Amino acid sequence: MILQAQPLSRERFQPFGDVIETVGAKHYPVNEGKLERFNDLAHVEVGADHGGRPLVSIFKCNQPSTLPHRIEVIERHPLGSQAFIPLNHARMIIVVGPAGAEFELHRLQAFVSNGRQGINYRPGVWHMPLIAFSPGLEFVVIDRGGSDRNCDEIHLKDVELFVDCE
Repeated sequence: MILQAQPLSRERFQPFGDVIETVGAKHYPVNEGKLERFNDLAHVEVGADHGGRPLVSIFKCNQPSTLPHRIEVIERHPLGSQAFIPLNHARMIIVVGPAGAEFELHRLQAFVSNGRQGINYRPGVWHMPLIAFSPGLEFVVIDRGGSDRNCDEIHLKDVELFVDCE
C-alpha cells in the first residue's frame, strides 16, 4: 500500500491538529513595530490537570530518510499534543490517522509541507514518527512532559506501507 502525500493546508489537516505557519495567521506589530507577532498558531495541550507540563525540545536528524519511505511504526500521544516546527527550510512528510484507542490503517492520510510549515498533532492522533531528508535538519518540538506514560506504538510488521510525494 502506498499513501500519496497531498499538500499540507489548514483545512485538510484540521481533523488531526494545527498547521503552524504565518500565511493567513492573525498578526499584529510588537516592540514599537519592529517585529510582527503571529499569535496563537497552535492549541498546545499538556494535560496540566493530570500533572503534565510543556516541554520544548530540539530534534536533530542523524539518519536521513528517502522516498518512498516505508512506515514501520505508528504512534500516538493520548495525554497531550505534539508540535514539530522546522528550524531549517525542510519539507516534512506527515502521515496521520484519526484519534482514538483503535488504530485504523485504512483511515491514514498523508501530507507534505512546503518546508516552512510546522504541525501540531491533537492528543490521541495516530501518526508516523518524524523523518527528515537531510542530516543535521533540526525541529523544535513542543509536547507533554510528566510521569504518566504518553506514547502508544504499533509496529507494522505484517504490513507493507509506504508514503511518497511528487
